[in-house]
Amino acid sequence: MTSELDIFVGNTTLIDEDVYRLWLDGYSVSDAVALRVRSGILEQTGATAAVLQSDTMDHYRTFHMLERLLHAPPKLLHQLIFQIPPSRQALLIERYYAFDEAFVREVLGKKLSKGTKKDLDDISTKTGITLKSCRRQFDNFKRVFKVVEEMRGSLVDNIQQHFLLSDRLARDYAAIVFFANNRFETGKKKLQYLSFGDFAYCAELMIQNWTLGAVGETPPHPDSQVDDMDVDLDKEFLQDLKELKMLVADKDLLDLHKSLVCTALRGKLGVFSEMEANFKNLSRGLVNVAAKLTHNKDVRDLFVDLVEKFVEPCRSDHWPLSDVRLFLNQYSASVHSLDGFRHQALWDRYMGTLRGCLLRLYHD
Repeated sequence: MTSELDIFVGNTTLIDEDVYRLWLDGYSVSDAVALRVRSGILEQTGATAAVLQSDTMDHYRTFHMLERLLHAPPKLLHQLIFQIPPSRQALLIERYYAFDEAFVREVLGKKLSKGTKKDLDDISTKTGITLKSCRRQFDNFKRVFKVVEEMRGSLVDNIQQHFLLSDRLARDYAAIVFFANNRFETGKKKLQYLSFGDFAYCAELMIQNWTLGAVGETPPHPDSQVDDMDVDLDKEFLQDLKELKMLVADKDLLDLHKSLVCTALRGKLGVFSEMEANFKNLSRGLVNVAAKLTHNKDVRDLFVDLVEKFVEPCRSDHWPLSDVRLFLNQYSASVHSLDGFRHQALWDRYMGTLRGCLLRLYHD
């Protein structure tokens, strides 16, 4: 009896997105097989359990071999061992560097060191994310940080160039690098209501306005020892912020500032009487935050201070977000009408960013 077989030979590496997701999530082969069985794949395909086991193992072997290339994504594009279409390569890279919101909130602002890595067991237990996945995400954060921390130029562009991430994911990694470098405190109980997206939004504002890269500095000679453009805060700017102290130290300026804001907002603010009664405390809080940013500890506590000095007082008086926005806009703009104040450009650079951050931090 003669048997006929149709044979197709190809060298394109097959990537099953569902199995890739299970591998990224840190499941063992046996757990992945069990989850695939539960999904009904045997009934859908008519395959046997043995074939499913073999298929899963085969995919896992492929992913393990690809992983070293994923650590340096441009290598994946230029290697010839695995024939993977460009769209598939982009998917592999993007998903490998994707991270869980619950995980990043636990490590955001912490030093990406062995000490933090030792805490991954506890983070895994707390978040329900497998330890293997926690390690992958942590190692990705650390790898990106190490590659771009000393590079000059745009942080987002450097990340995209070296890791081939989408614009959105590169911006998220820029926020993670920026927070790790400046060690901003994000773990305090009073900050737990804030999401990674809230912090990433503020990081983007600070990178755009408070770093050396923000002021268009002319790059010095490559061999000179200088701070990195987008990673480090502009120390000269932070030092200059002490000049803003006169807005609250000078009684006449403080009274005039209050008068200008109250005159402009009378009849427009639902919490006008509360604002008028608390204006000086709020202003002192916002200006004192600026004046203290020359100290590393106060830089680290920036978000704690903003919540304590502004968000919580306004929240306790039940300010709606619309009133917060009106107040901050007028509070910032009125300084330009203070004849005795000569630091308008410095004020705008500070308050432009702070206003955006406070509006994002304020959840009424």
